[in-house]
Amino acid sequence: MATPAVTGAARARLITARTVKYLLLLSFVLVVAMPVYVLLVTSFKPLDEIDPTRAWDLPSTWTTDAWSTAYDQLKTGLGNSLMLAVPGSIISAVLGSLNGYVLAKWRFPGADLVFTICLFGMFIPYQAVMIPVVKVLTEVDLYGNIWGLMMVHVIYGIPISTLIFRNYYASIPNELIESARVDGAGMLRTYAWIVLPNSAPAFVVVIIWQFTSMWNDFLFAVFLVPSAQDSTVTVALNNLTGANVVPFNQQMAGALLASLPTLVVYILLGRFFMRGLMAGALKS
Repeated sequence: MATPAVTGAARARLITARTVKYLLLLSFVLVVAMPVYVLLVTSFKPLDEIDPTRAWDLPSTWTTDAWSTAYDQLKTGLGNSLMLAVPGSIISAVLGSLNGYVLAKWRFPGADLVFTICLFGMFIPYQAVMIPVVKVLTEVDLYGNIWGLMMVHVIYGIPISTLIFRNYYASIPNELIESARVDGAGMLRTYAWIVLPNSAPAFVVVIIWQFTSMWNDFLFAVFLVPSAQDSTVTVALNNLTGANVVPFNQQMAGALLASLPTLVVYILLGRFFMRGLMAGALKS
């Protein structure tokens, strides 16, 4: 039986360890929050108060002119990015779910080879396929618009989407699939009635992943959609510059506006992200 002195010492060590942990976490939060603070404060300053030596100072005159100007210049790009990322991420999730289901639960000869070849696409850099992609999109009359850009992102996202769904479906007991087969259910019916209702965590992971990838993409967007009217928000943000004086307050406000959709997605679905990402991680 532990003595009160030993119990008190153990409690003190526990409190000390917890205090150190929270202090470290607080320091990490402050480090991450410092750039956000500078962005936010600078976005509310008038242009004549923009000075790198006073970046930490609060504005003497609070104004939302930079936000209004930034929104006027980014609103078309915001709409184009939403039109790209929302349906594109959903299509990627559906295709990844179907591929992962077949590769995990409806095995066929050469399935492992097909899966390996599919994963190879994850390691092909954007720059290596830029010229062939432009030629293909030009041939099918999809170059220069959001739909061609969406198709490229969906195809490029198939490997990672397939990997996530395959690993997740590997955690579903095979007995469920076998019982559905015994009851006479085919491939699609088993998917619709057994697999799909249990796929919400994997769908959340893929949708967040693909939405973030499509929303933050700059390289494909600037190469495949040269028109300013059809450009995405990242390209519009890059064009948010002045001729002689750099409007840092407008750029800061624009950066915050451009990051809001992904921030909202992570706030609403972030708690499901790690849960879905780790589901099935111990199986392959």
